[in-house]
Amino acid sequence: MGTKISGFGFYVPENTVTNFDLEKKFDTSNEWIIERTGIQERRFITPNETNTSDLSVNAAKKALEMANIAPENLDLIISATLSADHSIPGMGVIIQDKLGCKDIPAIDIRQQCSGFIYGLDLADLYIKSGRYKKILLIGAEIQSTGLNLTDEGRDLAVLFGDGAGAFILENSKDTSDIIDSILHSDGKYYKELWKESPNSTHKGRVLVEDIQNGNIYPKMNGRTVFKHAVTKMPAVILELLKRNNLTKEDITQIIPHQANFRITQMVAKRLRLPMDKVYSNIHKYGNTTAATIPIAFTEAYNEGKFKKGDLIITVSFGSGFTWGANLIKF
Repeated sequence: MGTKISGFGFYVPENTVTNFDLEKKFDTSNEWIIERTGIQERRFITPNETNTSDLSVNAAKKALEMANIAPENLDLIISATLSADHSIPGMGVIIQDKLGCKDIPAIDIRQQCSGFIYGLDLADLYIKSGRYKKILLIGAEIQSTGLNLTDEGRDLAVLFGDGAGAFILENSKDTSDIIDSILHSDGKYYKELWKESPNSTHKGRVLVEDIQNGNIYPKMNGRTVFKHAVTKMPAVILELLKRNNLTKEDITQIIPHQANFRITQMVAKRLRLPMDKVYSNIHKYGNTTAATIPIAFTEAYNEGKFKKGDLIITVSFGSGFTWGANLIKF
């Protein structure tokens, strides 16, 4: 039993927010943002797109159409997000309802930037075990409503955007598109990229002081995250290649999490690969967290970066710290 990627697609809001737009909100500049991140613009939700599940459903419909599968034929939904519609319930069941699926299980996973990598491995294992035959895997985020769009929060505010991407995974008797996956985590660094509030310590989850002190906004030790990302991502790629008796020359395209263009450049440099083999579209969408991998995968395919039979690696690093990679024969 193998796992076939039969459909994929993505959705981003129509509202484009450029670096020049952010210049009007806080002390920054187009040149400063591009130099440090490579981002030129990102998408923020409109008043008609109020929930992460809305973006998820739009992306899912595109993947389902490509796979020629009706929602009622799905067996499982896996939703990867840090920005679910509500704390309770999980977002997977909301997606299930909005798509019109039958009574099927829906799972939420919270590995932040590594969510889609983890979810792809989970879906692959479910299918290869014979438990489920048709799985919808979604990575989706609305970051714009949770950013500190002031001078104090600018270092993180310039990075993130909203969007969603989806895969349809099916069982296949002939071949498997998902060859292998390797996942890692190291929890001692969890406060290097985190959001302190809401949390379970406080009655009501959020205190007035949390809002006043800015604890409701994400915080990141940029240097530490950069140092680990540019080390861990190349390392897990090499680990995956070694375990499968492959070399980097066997890989047609590496699709990394779109966190920062400088990180992508450093990954390519440490692997001694040309930039045209390490895909980047961060200049258009910013960091959409769990959605970056399926968005980049879809755009890379549409641009002819890989074709049927090619070997691809998807790789990510994010808060937790969590990181990992998937080896795909498309």
